[in-house]
Amino acid sequence: MILIADSGSTKTDWCLLHPEGKRSYFVTEGYNPHFSDEQQIIQSIKNNLSAEIDPLRIKEIYFYGAGCQDDKIGLMQGTLRSIFPNCRQVTAEVDLLAAARGLLGNKPGFAAILGTGTNTCIYDGNRIVNNIDSLGFILGDEGSGAAIGKKILSDYVRNKMPESVKQVFYHIYQLSPAEIINQIYGAPMANRFCASFTKFLKHQEVDPDYSHQLVRTSFTEFFSHLVSCYPAYNSYTFNCIGSVGYHFKAILEEVLNEFDMLPGRILPSLITELAGYHTGHENIYSSNT
Repeated sequence: MILIADSGSTKTDWCLLHPEGKRSYFVTEGYNPHFSDEQQIIQSIKNNLSAEIDPLRIKEIYFYGAGCQDDKIGLMQGTLRSIFPNCRQVTAEVDLLAAARGLLGNKPGFAAILGTGTNTCIYDGNRIVNNIDSLGFILGDEGSGAAIGKKILSDYVRNKMPESVKQVFYHIYQLSPAEIINQIYGAPMANRFCASFTKFLKHQEVDPDYSHQLVRTSFTEFFSHLVSCYPAYNSYTFNCIGSVGYHFKAILEEVLNEFDMLPGRILPSLITELAGYHTGHENIYSSNT
């Protein structure tokens, strides 16, 4: 049996490939080795594995994850091997490669992630050939759920929200400015905490003009600081994976038009596409399972 995972900082989509071709899907929390240590990841995966999975029967794993770069690749591979000890192959790759493979297959193009965090690249149909660093939650990640959440929280704490919006925010979350500051600077997973507030902008009682302007500003920063910095960026279509890009697609397309870039595939998740990529491009059942 083979496992494929697409992990962001908030959630991980999994697909179990059975030898007879059946696919089973399930979801766990996200695993970013920059924010979670090995024991946290191990415990979480063990506690949240689908009941039909016997860890001893998993023979191959293809794990794509936020933060799976450089020395973190070895850390994630070792973590997975400790959970699935009979694996003959454990591959850990950055989630951006999953985005490119899932969105573009073996065709060259531009691929992006707009979820809790953000990332972008030029893909040649096989590998990433150009990537401008998003700089992560603290220094960058423009356009992401975490960046949008920071804007919401900043407006709330600094009393820059329209009064009607502020009242709705407090009614829903019952958070004081001090509690927000403590959560961001004193608790783990501040990026996930900030990103959780993006859904506030979809609340029916929130002024749509406020929501629209805040998201549009964040997406404009994403294009100004990242997308438009790629040579001939608008010669590509804009292909994107992630809940933020998908749920605010109409605003995203406004900004695409402003930057003279055509929309391509904009999807909320791509575990199905990744399963198709591996079963279609790799003979992964060529040996005994």
